[in-house]
Amino acid sequence: MPASATKALRVAVLADSDTRWKWGALTATRVRPGDTEIHLDGYLLRGRATPTARQLREVGVDADSLREVTAVEFLRAMEGARDEEAYDVLVLALVGGGVQAMLHGLGSVWQDRAERPVVVTGYVGVVYEKLADGLLLRHGADLVLANSRQDADRFRAVYEGVGADASAVTEVALPFLGGAAHAGEHDPYTVVFAAQPSVPDSRKDRTYLLDRLIRHARLHPEREVLLKLRSKPGEHTTHIEELPYQKLVQRADPPPNFRLVYGHMGELLDRTDLLVTISSTAALESLHRRIPTVVLTDLGVREALGNHHFVGSGCLASWDQLDASHRPAPDPEWVARQGVAADGGYETAFDEARERIAALLVRPGGLPPLAPYYTPVTAPGYLPGILARHHLAPDGAPLPGAPAADRAPGPVRQVVRRAARGAYRHGVQRVAPVIRRMGEL
Repeated sequence: MPASATKALRVAVLADSDTRWKWGALTATRVRPGDTEIHLDGYLLRGRATPTARQLREVGVDADSLREVTAVEFLRAMEGARDEEAYDVLVLALVGGGVQAMLHGLGSVWQDRAERPVVVTGYVGVVYEKLADGLLLRHGADLVLANSRQDADRFRAVYEGVGADASAVTEVALPFLGGAAHAGEHDPYTVVFAAQPSVPDSRKDRTYLLDRLIRHARLHPEREVLLKLRSKPGEHTTHIEELPYQKLVQRADPPPNFRLVYGHMGELLDRTDLLVTISSTAALESLHRRIPTVVLTDLGVREALGNHHFVGSGCLASWDQLDASHRPAPDPEWVARQGVAADGGYETAFDEARERIAALLVRPGGLPPLAPYYTPVTAPGYLPGILARHHLAPDGAPLPGAPAADRAPGPVRQVVRRAARGAYRHGVQRVAPVIRRMGEL
């Protein structure tokens, strides 16, 4: 099963959003052993955050094949991938519940198989909430990737604290760091605010941030001030965006040096002189490139915002301070513990993962069955509901009547699914927020 010198490493990535596809696909290329060629098949889990074609182009990660699937369709594909079509590595780039469901589903379809792929999972960015919940839902993969030394220590502590095997925890770094280091100010000097879909979540706070960004542009007409947006109205990312900045800015009167921008974050950072955010992973990308980086304190330093993760970073500051040309200096020790590796050690950050995967690929007798911490014995009131959301029974087998459990979707079914997903997205993006606001009256 393992790739040889003449056979490309076959990798499958299952992702449920644009950012997780980016993380999963780039992780696959980072952790491949040696200089092995890679054949990458992408599977996009159908749901509210399934990326659009535009979002996939913006991510800028290519695959040999890419298709949209339900959980049951994916499991059927994994069951049928045998012999020359068998995968060497499977990356689960999903929310915790999705990872857990796939681990049990894969355990069911692989139960009679002597060999199976190495299963890898992890987090797409900063882990600042639901640490125990998310980690235990990911337990059972062969490798649970930690994006920093700090995360690796925390992950092991959680697993050991509940009596679960912590040997799968593997320290790496965020796979999308890179690019040229900041070499000096550009002309014009460029300030980028990296917006987040769900942080903050109130109209008042989002309007405040937009107003301060516009005010900064007016105070510094010689600067280019950019609002970097993740998605266009109607699109979804990892998190739901109920109040897009595109709508809020329609009521403002921004100056000519203020613009909304989309596109690849790495390309935007090439011309950034100051990166500002609440708690976006973009801050770590910026720090990696030694770009002056600010995590805002205007709305407080709170767990709900995620900026508490940056306590000790030296990057916390307010818009008042930025307007007065303050530039915080990052703390080198904090930065090093976050896997940023601005000192040049980034290329070795994935060595441990590469070595572990290489060893697992040649393990005598193949790999042992997947063994998640959650089972019908350890979590009988929790696990069945997680599996049922993906149309799986408590033993991981497809439930009776599960969509596409018995056949591939035909053209009519595909059209109906696309229409249904569009209606669902419209309900989540347009209707649900209105209902919630009416309920607050």
